[in-house]
Amino acid sequence: MLSFVLLGGSTIAHAARDPEQQLRAGLDADLAADPSVPGEALAVRAPGFRVALAAGLADTAAGTPLDPSTPFRVASMTKTFVAAAVLRLVEQGEVDLDDPIAQYVSTESLDVLRADGYDLDHITVRQLLLHTSGVYDYATDDAYDDVNVADPGHRWTRLEQLQFAVDHGDPLGAPGKTFGYADTNYILLGELLERVTGKTLPGAVRQLLDFDALGLDHTYWEILEPTPPGTPDRAHQYYATDDNIVLDASHDLYGGGGLVSTVDDLARFYRALFHGKVFEKRSTLRTMTKPSRPGRDEGAAMGIYADVDAAGVRCFGHAGYWGTQTIHCPRLDLTFARTINQANEDAFDYDALEEVIVAAARKGFSAR
Repeated sequence: MLSFVLLGGSTIAHAARDPEQQLRAGLDADLAADPSVPGEALAVRAPGFRVALAAGLADTAAGTPLDPSTPFRVASMTKTFVAAAVLRLVEQGEVDLDDPIAQYVSTESLDVLRADGYDLDHITVRQLLLHTSGVYDYATDDAYDDVNVADPGHRWTRLEQLQFAVDHGDPLGAPGKTFGYADTNYILLGELLERVTGKTLPGAVRQLLDFDALGLDHTYWEILEPTPPGTPDRAHQYYATDDNIVLDASHDLYGGGGLVSTVDDLARFYRALFHGKVFEKRSTLRTMTKPSRPGRDEGAAMGIYADVDAAGVRCFGHAGYWGTQTIHCPRLDLTFARTINQANEDAFDYDALEEVIVAAARKGFSAR
């Protein structure tokens, strides 16, 4: 028997006794409420419950269905992985959070930043992680979008993106005094990972976080490492009618973004992070998840946001540009990852399905 509830402005049909059917009905309701969204995938994990579902299309031109195992560009959710990898180096004594970045970043990168007046002796690793360095963000500058629209096949380098940042904006403020979200911070952290470990960025993150032990079998760095065997083709992700399948991965590759993953792998990683399977010390997770003073209003911590509201529950999480998000709610021991493959759908109602997920978690995903 089906019952109907009104949640977040959407009418959602759900099975009276089966949480998985409730979630599937929630996906269908999302797409019915916003036909401009091609598809949506969801993975949910909680004690005794694990499900991955999808609805809609992975490729509108070919009519390819979206599958829960379909990988996609996670964009800024990469930052959670990068931050965790840097904090593993801190645990190993290889990096100090309060060291100036001048100790870890190449001379070429430092020269570009100094030319724009950055005080690199006072910008620290901690500030890069917390987005309090004052460094201007190249990725959110309209001119950066214009270049990528005009030439989607352009192969960017990290140094070129740093140069773009200094050419198009000035320092946001003194180090440690101002919150300013910036991919620029995380491409510098990507360089730190390479230089400290002597590995490529993918190699450093993969080893420091031990992807194999965590079971992240379908998570990889696009174009920088091979696609894992058995991984399906990447989903098409859209901005209006533009398809990012033709947009070179280098536009968002060097630490601010770059990972391709699945909803199930993302949920698996966040669950491992909060269940003590990533860090050696519990204090490291506390350091990671504590917002800075300048970023307190946004709940901005290290590669993750605290005080994320999911249907009235305090959670932690991060979103990515292409309609992606991963959330962990400690009080409910609930983790979920989802993606819609439509980046510019500002009207999309994320709350409706969150209400279904959280309501089921409150009941322990038991039969209703």
